[in-house]
Amino acid sequence: MLAPMAVVLTALLGYLLGSIPVAGLVARSRGIDLRSVGDRNPGYWNAKATLGRRAALPVLLGDVAKGAAAAALGRWLGDSWWVGYVAGAAAMVGHAWPVFARFRGGRSILTFAGAMCVLAPVPAASAILACALVSVATRRFAWGARVGVFGFPLVQALFEARARVAAAGALMSIIGLRFGLAALADRRAGSDDRGTPDPQAG
Repeated sequence: MLAPMAVVLTALLGYLLGSIPVAGLVARSRGIDLRSVGDRNPGYWNAKATLGRRAALPVLLGDVAKGAAAAALGRWLGDSWWVGYVAGAAAMVGHAWPVFARFRGGRSILTFAGAMCVLAPVPAASAILACALVSVATRRFAWGARVGVFGFPLVQALFEARARVAAAGALMSIIGLRFGLAALADRRAGSDDRGTPDPQAG
């Protein structure tokens, strides 16, 4: 039986790893605050759109590495498979609400991908391949990412037990929550903008 303190330690370390604001650090090194440009999301997609594909590559690698490192740490510290998922979830929460960046983070998709490369390598490899093929076919990485992420549980169900598929689904719910909160914030911002009188009008 795993000691509760080890689970707490795993979750804490995973959260701190996820909280490293890779995108923010890379952008600030170039004098840019991602929270004030583009879609204002401090993650890879906004970094790529703002800085360019090559300059944003460290963001992609860093965000994936955070999830992978956290999941590997969970597997090392725990004696049960689910501890790795706890660590991966903690890293995703840290990425979405980072303590080192005023709790304003990204969507956690790449951090999820990194965790799954460690926790479910065969389904993860299949999802990455699907992502690449769809991205090339549509010339839009966003579509490839959607296919890869949301098709992952279907592929995982072919190779692994239902409990692990459910655990991966729980991690995906963090992505859904983060997207939902971002959409709500954008809607509120739009309402505020429409409700503010234009000083140049009239």
